Amino acid sequence: MNLFTRAASLRRPASPTASQLPHESPAFGPDGPPDPTLATLTGEWMIDAAHSRIGFSVRHALVTTVRGAFTEYQSRLYFDGRDPARSRAEIVLSTTSVDTGVEQRDAHLMGRDFLDAATYPRMRFVSTAVRPVGNDVYRMAGELTIKSITRPVDLELTYIGHVMDPFGYERVGFDGTTTINRSEWGLMYNQRLAEGGAMVSEKVRLQFDIAAIRTIPGG
Repeated sequence: MNLFTRAASLRRPASPTASQLPHESPAFGPDGPPDPTLATLTGEWMIDAAHSRIGFSVRHALVTTVRGAFTEYQSRLYFDGRDPARSRAEIVLSTTSVDTGVEQRDAHLMGRDFLDAATYPRMRFVSTAVRPVGNDVYRMAGELTIKSITRPVDLELTYIGHVMDPFGYERVGFDGTTTINRSEWGLMYNQRLAEGGAMVSEKVRLQFDIAAIRTIPGG
């Protein structure tokens, strides 16, 4: 079976076993009792790639914004409402799946100036803690690995909702965002403009529009 899920198709996901989930990095911290909304979500989940987007945006030539996404990835999610410290999340993305809608630009992004996909075919995010910071808003700490460089990042997550759809899928939605400095992960391309400033900004905004499907209830 292909390691990655392509965003163009949706199949009812096979239920992963507990041993398949990442055991390092609890995703929820010990700061007080669990949020009652999250407590209803105990169980194992998988991102529905057909209705999700893991994307990025970056300022180009000081005057415009380039947007793109990674279309192939694998996810492992576990929420534990009774013992939030046991919850965890992991997303592994294929760097060869970067898509900005322009083939020449995608090839440049996959090259050595940026992702060097031939040498580093995977990017990885693993959660380390999460805490509530407002109504339906959470701060998730984690570790992002790009080009074998691992650094901490914080995501701001907004809880969108939880439903049972007409096809029997139990769904939950979150939007997340964070901004990173790409040079800290070895993405060093730095062509300069005659007017000053970089052709491609150092700051990259990562965006996670997530619809997840429950695979195993928490009981």
